[in-house]
Amino acid sequence: MRKKRKRLKVYKINHEKPEPEFIQSAGTVIKEGGIVAFPTRCLYGLGADAFNAEAVDRVFKIKQRPVQKPILILIEQRIQLERLVSHASSAAFSIMDQFWPGGVTLVFKASDAVPRHLTAGTGKIGIRLPGHPVAAALTRCLGSPITGTSANLSGESGCRRLGDLKPQLTRQLDAALDAGLLKGGTGSTVVDVTGDIPQILREGEISATELLTVTKR
Repeated sequence: MRKKRKRLKVYKINHEKPEPEFIQSAGTVIKEGGIVAFPTRCLYGLGADAFNAEAVDRVFKIKQRPVQKPILILIEQRIQLERLVSHASSAAFSIMDQFWPGGVTLVFKASDAVPRHLTAGTGKIGIRLPGHPVAAALTRCLGSPITGTSANLSGESGCRRLGDLKPQLTRQLDAALDAGLLKGGTGSTVVDVTGDIPQILREGEISATELLTVTKR
């Protein structure tokens, strides 16, 4: 007899004042090694325990993402950087002071404490302090980093609404926090701050001009 597939648990959550019980339920799923779709400022993301290698491997497989492409992570507060990065430049601090939470993902040199499954062997790790209330509440609930990669198949556009996720992706999730239609766009601007001069890898919510203005002060 064919095994019946478990139905995805979806929590309709308030995007401005997320219900604590829904955040707690999603957090429990992640703590137990599950994968949760959740809203960020622009698009939906996939959340897994960043230090759970098996869970992160599932994220790669769900997205059909090449294993040589690292997955960014979300943190609860800046002090967590002390464990995750080997160095943070003055330019990196200027960007964080101006644009965090949200807006910018910074790529740092990873510390020895960061597992290889997160860096994909690059020695670098992308990190963001989330600005969306639901994403921020989820990181607070966990108290440790979670993955923040977009909820899509690798190479395809991100999703503004949960219902737009491809069925082949949705059926592999364990839970979802549905905050309705998000504003969309290209997501966060990704900036490599491993060198003396920040390098913009992807221009998104924050323009290159805004970033350059901050780092040249």
